[in-house]
Amino acid sequence: MFGSGLIGLREGLETGIVVMVLVAYVVKTGRRDALKWIWTGVAAAVAMVVVVFLVIHFGTSTMTPLAAETIAGIASLVAVVIVTFMVLWMSKAARHISADLKSGMSRALVAGRASVMGLAFLAVGREGFETALLMVGYAESVSGGLWPLIGLLLGVVAAVALTVLIYHGAIRLDLRLFFIYTGIFLIFVAAGILTYGVGALQTVGWLPGHGAVAFDISGGYDASSWYGTVLGGIFNFRPDPTVLQVVAWIAYVAVVLTIFCRRQLSPAPEASPAGTPAPDSTTTQNSASAESATERNPQ
Repeated sequence: MFGSGLIGLREGLETGIVVMVLVAYVVKTGRRDALKWIWTGVAAAVAMVVVVFLVIHFGTSTMTPLAAETIAGIASLVAVVIVTFMVLWMSKAARHISADLKSGMSRALVAGRASVMGLAFLAVGREGFETALLMVGYAESVSGGLWPLIGLLLGVVAAVALTVLIYHGAIRLDLRLFFIYTGIFLIFVAAGILTYGVGALQTVGWLPGHGAVAFDISGGYDASSWYGTVLGGIFNFRPDPTVLQVVAWIAYVAVVLTIFCRRQLSPAPEASPAGTPAPDSTTTQNSASAESATERNPQ
């Protein structure tokens, strides 16, 4: 529940920032009439995400155990690709996402209401679609029944509450640090999903080395204990991984964590193409909050 809750919180906050920027922009430019089309696009995107999640999740329950194991392994690997792209993309895109959204909304307002609705649908739908696929792979890997879904919903609700509070200026959240810390955490979560996917595909014979165990600490490891529940539920740790699973885990963490840290340490551009200073990720992601405050108090 905790692992999926963090996924819901992070993805929900990313989506909330997108909606916040769009809403703040149309309010500041005096186009409140476009708000209903933004919310229509958001609602359509949420409905699409729910349908995709249910179709994939319940579709696997009608398969044979071997087929379900194969699909679960493939879904886990897809989830790893998604979370890796999400974490690495956000580490760079955060610096200019606000400007990109405003530019897109400016063109959509000229084009008409269908364009406004389409922009909101695509902006929210992309994040939601990624989350749906990620959660299917994560839920399959931890085999936690309804707990991953409950955690996801709680995380999304928390993200919505935070977004509303940020928009109205009730709280100030250092989003740069938030995405750094959650990004590092999700890299280790994704590494666990990767080991599950590798193990599942070894079980069905798609990958070699099913019987080559790297180490076995089952004798002194209690999977039902509190630490076993935490390590197994969040990081998908198993006491008897295969050699290929261990190699995959180490290689993934080493490569992705190095790339992530280098991107975070790289300096932001000193100037934008127009010659004005380029905001860092924290300033960019909080711009909607500042704009909404200016709209309420123009003095």
